Amino acid sequence: MTETITIIGGGLAGTEAAWQAANRGVHVTLYEMRPKRPTPAHVTDRLAELVCSNSMGSTLPDRALGILKNEMLRMGSLIIRTAYKHALPAGGALAVSREDFAEEVTRLIQGHPNIQVIREEVTRIPEGPVIVATGPLTSDALTRELQKLTGRYLYFYDAMAPIVTAESIDMSIAFRQSRYDRDSALGDGAGDYINCPMNKEGYEAFVEALLAAPRMELKGADKELERYFEGCMPIEVLASRGKDALAYGPMRPVGLRDPRTGKRPYAVVQLRQDNVAGTLYNLVGFQTNIKWGAQKEILRMIPGLQQAEFVRLGQMHRNTFINSPTLLHPTLQFRERADLFFAGQITGTEGYVGSTMGGLVAGINLVRLLRGEPLLTLPRTTMTGALLHYITHAEPEEFQPMKANMGLLPELRPRVRNKRQRYAAYAQRAHQDLERYLEEMGFESVFSEEKLGAGR
Repeated sequence: MTETITIIGGGLAGTEAAWQAANRGVHVTLYEMRPKRPTPAHVTDRLAELVCSNSMGSTLPDRALGILKNEMLRMGSLIIRTAYKHALPAGGALAVSREDFAEEVTRLIQGHPNIQVIREEVTRIPEGPVIVATGPLTSDALTRELQKLTGRYLYFYDAMAPIVTAESIDMSIAFRQSRYDRDSALGDGAGDYINCPMNKEGYEAFVEALLAAPRMELKGADKELERYFEGCMPIEVLASRGKDALAYGPMRPVGLRDPRTGKRPYAVVQLRQDNVAGTLYNLVGFQTNIKWGAQKEILRMIPGLQQAEFVRLGQMHRNTFINSPTLLHPTLQFRERADLFFAGQITGTEGYVGSTMGGLVAGINLVRLLRGEPLLTLPRTTMTGALLHYITHAEPEEFQPMKANMGLLPELRPRVRNKRQRYAAYAQRAHQDLERYLEEMGFESVFSEEKLGAGR
């Protein structure tokens, strides 16, 4: 096969798609506009940079993201294997050392003999086989082209959580503990999270400060399009929904006890390790759009963070996604052009893992198209198939980005009432149906352990 695939976007979906195609013997031209054209969220020129949280969610085999990761590993995902290689302590979640992870993905992609990386902005969708994986921060020029092609596009707003230095956290107030005393990935009996406890008075004062805080202004047409995505709600917006909204949300204290008092705090702010050295921690669930000066003052009201040194403050940026139910097949193929595929958050698959999954499927399917092979449409009983079915079959007028979740899966017959048993049955069914389907389709993973090196 001599034809070259063009992939636009060097994020998680784009690099996964490039790896899948290149390892199947297809030449890939991968375009990434950074560093020539920066984005509001990225801070490096590395491929596959994680710009928001450093967590890829649950690793438990009977949870939605755990099921999805296992399916992707079975199909040969570069991104998931590399993420496990650079995992940080985070209990039952896959938190990643973002710099080491992006550095390795960049090295592997740029060093692949079948991949050419071009650092230029693409403003028009070229002819020939193409995967558009430009993500939620698609450039204005390409967004205008997508609008012409699709007839519509949508926005939502995403907010990033602050990051603090570990040495600036007052551990005479904060304490290490995982919820319900789950074992630490560190293996030393300590919890994977740092917890900053609040009493009722401190919590209520904190909420009042959030509600009174000045926010960064959205200007021009963006202001008319302002819409928050529920999965990444800024804390000040969540606080406006009720005085206890944070205490039942990102600041919930369930499963935690302050070792100094032996009691559960009224509310807790959790911090999660952000790099291998353990020198940086991000505030879990604390995305915010408060102006930076006020943001520092308010966050330093949190017990244990009075002297916090912030290496990144929260900010909000615009995300772009197409109306996939009207535009895409579950194969991620564009309905009006057979050799054009979309992948990643631009399709409405929310979250790092879901976005990467789109790149994996699009990369595999475009190669299968070029070879005259049937494209993969994975069973809805798999998490991969369920998520792709959702984004391509949802009600178009109400379409919103979606993360992998158990509610996407078809019900069991007969129904299992016990939640733990039901989730285990979902996972078992997904695994069995995926194996059966891949065997029927003659699918073989072409993942190369030699190219990756030591993996999970």
